[in-house]
Formats: sequence, C-alpha cells, structure tokens
Amino acid sequence: MALITFTNKGIYCKQGDFYIDPWRPVNLAVTTHGHADHVKWGNKAYLCHELSKPILQHRLGELNIQTLPYHKEININGVKLSLYPAGHVIGSAQIRLEYKGEICVISGDYKVEYDGVSTAFEPVKCHTFVSESTFGLPIYKWQPQEDIFNQIRNWISSNRDKNQTTVLVAYSLGKAQRLMAGLAGYGDIYVHSSIANLNDVFSKAGVILPYTIPITAETSKEILQKGIVIVPPVMAEGKWIKSLTHAATGICSGWMQVRAGRRWQSADAGFALSDHADWPGLLSAIKATGAEKVFVTHGYSAIFSKYLNEIGIEAEEVKTQYGDEEEEENIELNKD
Repeated sequence: MALITFTNKGIYCKQGDFYIDPWRPVNLAVTTHGHADHVKWGNKAYLCHELSKPILQHRLGELNIQTLPYHKEININGVKLSLYPAGHVIGSAQIRLEYKGEICVISGDYKVEYDGVSTAFEPVKCHTFVSESTFGLPIYKWQPQEDIFNQIRNWISSNRDKNQTTVLVAYSLGKAQRLMAGLAGYGDIYVHSSIANLNDVFSKAGVILPYTIPITAETSKEILQKGIVIVPPVMAEGKWIKSLTHAATGICSGWMQVRAGRRWQSADAGFALSDHADWPGLLSAIKATGAEKVFVTHGYSAIFSKYLNEIGIEAEEVKTQYGDEEEEENIELNKD
C-alpha cells in the first residue's frame, strides 16, 4: 500500500493518519515550512521544525504545535517520521516517512545551493519522492549566489554614484534574510516593517541575523538614500517608493532569469536570486534520492514530469494548491 495519497485536503498518510501541508483543516498537519501556501490556520495540531514554530505562531496565533529538530525520528501510529533540511528558508524541512520498509519523502519547497542562512539541503534516499517544479524548465539555471551578489553590489555602487536610493524587492520570509546576509557590511540596511517583524521572530528563536534598521514614519528619505532599502513585492509599485529620492528598484526573484517574463515592468534592475531549485538543481536532487517514483507538484509540473519519464525516472504530475506567493505577502502586511 502506498504511504501517501493526494486528496482534496492535501497529501495524506493513511497509515499514520496525518496530512503534510494540507490546505483544508485536519486533525494533524505536518508542516514543511512557514510560507502561507504550505501552512493554514484551523488544524487541531501541527508538527514542524523547531525554527518554523515561531513563524507559525507569529502568523496564525497560538496553536497546538509539536516540534522536531532535523534527523530526530518519532513514531506516529507505526509510521516513522523525521525531518531533513530543505534549504528553502530558515526552518524548512523535507518530511521523511517510513513504514514496513517503504520510504517516502515529501520535500515541500527546496533549493540545493547553500545560501548562508538556511540549513543546507540534504538529499534523502527513498522509494517515493514528492518534488516541486516552480522553475522546472531548462531555461532556469541560476548563476552562483556570489556572482549574483556581486551584481547587486555593483548596482548599489552605481546608484550611489548617481545619488539614487537603492530599493531591493524581496519576499519577507526567506529572500529578505538572504539579502541581509549577503549585503552585510555594504551599508546600512533598512527594512519594511513586515521584514523587521519576522527578523524579530527569528532573533527571539536564537537565529543570528545581520543588523538592520526598521523603516518607520519618522525615517527620513535622506537617510534611506545613503543605505540599502529592502521591501516586499506588494510595495514595489506603491506611492511610498515613488516618494523616495530618485529611487532605483531592483527585483530579486528567479523570474528575473527571463526578462520578457517580468511581473514588475517598472523595475530598474532584476536579479535572478531564487529560494527554489533551478532545472539542474531539481534533477540533481531527484537523482540523489534514488527514488523509483516521483510525484511532481506546483510549477511546470506537466513539462517536468514528462521529462523525468523520458530519462527513465517514473514520474506523475499532481495538482495541489501550493505556490500562492501573493497570499504570502498579504499575511505579513495585514499584521502591521
């Protein structure tokens, strides 16, 4: 019997009687990470990595949450469950399930390049693997992270030479912290309140992040011009940015790999910095698992699963409700 089935509530493990990242209320939700499309309010109990717990509490309030560190195994109704690093954002985890010798891994969202902030991705040997495919097209092949940061630093220097205010647009959970780490020491970093709130949550949980300055109503435009400003995507085309002194806006997203596909046409620069695996990363991660069957979820799932079958890896496209990044940012803004 298969360890998981795909239902109208989410990914279900019948033997253990729990769901992984369900999108409708259930008794027990095993959670891969804190992004809004993977964790919903209303479940009776949650299980997640230790560093995801404060994110869930920050966003959803007081919950019945059990936590695990990476690699520790527990038993739920005879199913052995453990968490392994997914490398996506701080606290993100792959869910490893084992029952009567059968091993299944649900990866959630992941990236294979170490970002200096999240715990590095670890491939896990299994019989069945559930993979995302957000960037499951051959055109998506990331440059090394340090090359991207050098491009960002050079762009910042150019903006300073032209007396422009540097504004970097990045998601509040994951990308913003990665930018902070990569640009530490390159100037004062000012962050939108949605990012500052999450930084506080991580700091209280013991995560050491670079020093940043929250932007308030009292923060002067002249001060911001001398530093680096990081804001979430929903602020990208707002009146506030337009009010800054000669603002230059740079979008940090994997979608910037294809200029014609820009969602933000008014951006001055685009940097292909993604918290998801690219095409080579997806393939290397899947091959490293040795999985006999791969289920491909959100993204270019039809194309990617077709390619896997062509190269001899049995794969099947599965429809899910993951991937709503707009919902992700709206949650943070509504908490302000």
